[in-house]
Amino acid sequence: MVGAALKKVLVTRKLPEVVEERLAASYDVTLNAVDVPLTAAELADAMGRFDAIVPTVSDTIGSEILRVPNRQVAMLANVGVGFSNIDIDTARELGVTVSNTPDVLTDATADIAMLLILASTRGSTAAERKLRDGRWEGFSIVGDLGAGIQGKVLGIVGMGRIGQATARRAALAFGMEVVFFNRSEVTGLDFDATQLDSLDELMAAADVVSVHVPGGSDAPVVDAQQIGLMKPTAHLVNTARGDSIDQEALITALQTNKIAGAGLDVFVDEPQVPDSLRALDNVTLLPHVGSATEEVRTAMGMLAADNLDAFFAGTQLPSPV
Repeated sequence: MVGAALKKVLVTRKLPEVVEERLAASYDVTLNAVDVPLTAAELADAMGRFDAIVPTVSDTIGSEILRVPNRQVAMLANVGVGFSNIDIDTARELGVTVSNTPDVLTDATADIAMLLILASTRGSTAAERKLRDGRWEGFSIVGDLGAGIQGKVLGIVGMGRIGQATARRAALAFGMEVVFFNRSEVTGLDFDATQLDSLDELMAAADVVSVHVPGGSDAPVVDAQQIGLMKPTAHLVNTARGDSIDQEALITALQTNKIAGAGLDVFVDEPQVPDSLRALDNVTLLPHVGSATEEVRTAMGMLAADNLDAFFAGTQLPSPV
């Protein structure tokens, strides 16, 4: 970029220091030192002042923001494998390039899915709360009994990279039987798994359902009717997007013991989590930490930077949406 003005880039949230240093060396970059999400008005204003934005899943960039008059932004290098926070159809219509950061967070998110599967089936939240509240009276043969997962059926909803990584862990390390539902046929797996014809069939068959589908649709993929098909001993885990499941229907099912438990890393209106959900002992809650390792978050930021570099160089993006 020698001899030319540096491209103006806005980074909406704080990134690992090494990533911010790389961006600062190549661009006229504006960083978010306080790590507070930008408002819709601030995002709309930025569309007319920057050449590219590096947003995250916490930044909703809808049609109204993309269609601001005198838009200058030509590239959105989203930091995250999901991109339901961006109106992709409008971006394509307007010629705004969008990229994401797949692959680098697959293993970390699958690890969190397994953590939630184990936490939910073993009732760790209720057990820990009892200990922290001073209600634990000592070891008991018949107290705090959870359910083992060996030989149980894991139903994977969405057999993409993360779904496969979770299923592989469950099958090979924990001895679970894996069934899955996916919109397209999946072949070439290196572990035993059975693809089912319908989501309803999966919901009724599984002892644990783990959701790995994109959000952002008009309706949840797993709705109230499908939650109603689950066994009363079953558990539901979601590490995808909060709106991938019907959150209110899940809360009702947990409150009425229609299902045994749940493990959630994502929520509909993050960072707001309903009081009714937080009050329950039969659900394990995490604050969207599926990819939250230093290694992964750095790799995500670096891949976003790779996409920016490729866009402004006029070459093929590593991970276009």
